[in-house]
Amino acid sequence: MEQSTLGERRKPAVFITGAGGEVGHGLISSLSREGNLDIVATDLRDVEQTLREQCSETYLADVCDRDALDRLLAMYQVKEIYHLAAVLSTRAELAPEVAHQVNVNGTVNILQIAAEQGRMYGEPVKVVFPSSIAAYGFGSLTQKTEVGAVSEYEHCKPSTMYGCNKLYCEHLGRYYAHSYRQLAQDSVQGKDKNRGVVDFRCVRYPGLISAETVPTGGTSDFVPEMIHAAARGEKYKCFVREDTRIPFMTMPEAIDATLQLAAASRHDLTQIVYNIASFSPSAGEVAQLVKTYFPGADITFEPDERRQAIVDSWPEFLDCSVATNDWGFKPTYTLEQAFEDYLVPRIIKQYESIL
Repeated sequence: MEQSTLGERRKPAVFITGAGGEVGHGLISSLSREGNLDIVATDLRDVEQTLREQCSETYLADVCDRDALDRLLAMYQVKEIYHLAAVLSTRAELAPEVAHQVNVNGTVNILQIAAEQGRMYGEPVKVVFPSSIAAYGFGSLTQKTEVGAVSEYEHCKPSTMYGCNKLYCEHLGRYYAHSYRQLAQDSVQGKDKNRGVVDFRCVRYPGLISAETVPTGGTSDFVPEMIHAAARGEKYKCFVREDTRIPFMTMPEAIDATLQLAAASRHDLTQIVYNIASFSPSAGEVAQLVKTYFPGADITFEPDERRQAIVDSWPEFLDCSVATNDWGFKPTYTLEQAFEDYLVPRIIKQYESIL
C-alpha cells in the first residue's frame, strides 16, 4: 500500500499510555472537552467506564510490547503522545530491573513510534513526557539546604532507579528530537529527514497532591497520605522527619501545566526539560495545617531511614523561571490556598459519601 493511501486512511489521534492513573484521567477529560483529536488510551488494567466513554478507543497494552503497540496504532496517525506509563520510585527500588524495562525500554518504544510516524507523515510527532524531581540527587542534606532552588540541569545525580530512568529518558528524548540517526545517509534536498521528526517536551513534576485518590508507589506520597488519613479518621505514621522539605503542587495544577507545555509553540521553547512546582512546605508544616482542618488528626513522625535518605537527596526548591518565561507557567495555589480551595472541600465531600 502506498504511503499516501495509508496516510489518508488513518485517523489523526492523540495517544496516551498509563491512562488509568490520575494524571491520565485529568488529561483525557481536558483533551476530550477540546475534541480536536481522537483519543487512544492504553493501560495494563481495564480503565473505568467514564474514562472509556471519553476515548475513541481504549486498549490493554504493555508499553514494553512493541508489536502490540504497532498493531493497535495501525489505524491511526499519531499526532501527540502523552507517555505516562511508569514504575514509580518506591516500587522501582523493590524491582529495579523491572522498573528499567518499563521506564526505559517502554519509553524507547514510544520514541521509535513517534519517529516512524513523523517520518511517514512528514511532520513532527509531539511527545510529552512527565519526569520527576527524582532526577536530582544531592550528596548530603547540608548541600541540599545550602543550594536552595535548583534549575533543570544542576545536581542531576539521582540515587534511585526511578530517578536514573527518568533522567536517561530525558536525554533519550533530546536525542530523538535533535540528533536521531544523525549519521544516516537518507536525506531530502540535502537535509537529514530524520531530524525534527520527534517534538519531545518534558515536564519535571514535583510531589503531587490529589483530593481524589491516594497515590501508591511514590516516595513523595507522605503529604497526600497524611491528608487522606486525617479525613478518614485514621492514624498516620509519617515516614520522613518533620523538617523534611521538598516541592509540591496539586494534581489539577500538574495537569494544566502539562497541557500548557503541550500547547506551546515549538519555536518558543528554549530547552527540552522544564521544572514546575507551586510550594515547598516541610512535612511538619503540612501536619499543622492538616490539624487545623481536621483537629482530631493523629499524625506521628517515624522516619524510615532508607526512604528518608531518598527524599533528602531531592531539592527543597525548584527554579521554575524558564517554564514561566517560555510558556507562561504560573502556580495556581499557595499551600494554604490549596487546602482551602481544593483539597479540604473535595476530600470532605469524597469521604462523606463513603464513611
